[in-house]
Amino acid sequence: MILLTHEHKPINLQYRNMRIAYLIVIVITILLGLSSRKWSALLPSFIAQNAGDMLWAMMVYFGFRLLLVRKSTLTAIWLSFLFSFGIEFSQLYQEDWINQIRGTTLGALILGKGFLIEDLVRYTAGIIIVTVLDTMALKFTFQS
Repeated sequence: MILLTHEHKPINLQYRNMRIAYLIVIVITILLGLSSRKWSALLPSFIAQNAGDMLWAMMVYFGFRLLLVRKSTLTAIWLSFLFSFGIEFSQLYQEDWINQIRGTTLGALILGKGFLIEDLVRYTAGIIIVTVLDTMALKFTFQS
């Protein structure tokens, strides 16, 4: 027996399509985040200072949605907060071995370099914004 959605697509096809969509959005979010760093001088100061961290948290959210597409949005929200805040608080740990990793481009992008309370606010804003956008997109996509 094949379970059908509102659109009469098999559920597995629906989840596959959602994963593809989340993967595309992850790539777009990464490109926007890298662009916000590279061309920050061309952006308004507020956006240049905040966009990168907000987009990083959005990418984390989309990553959890991609991996846990069958789970609730609330699960992705909580995991995004735990992961993002965990990474930020890990920056309080300053040892040579981890600072060497943070000294690389990829290490700095993933682990950051130094703890900032402002980053927690940026992550929170990014996760809230992306949750609203994701919820709206899902409602629009799966309306009968």
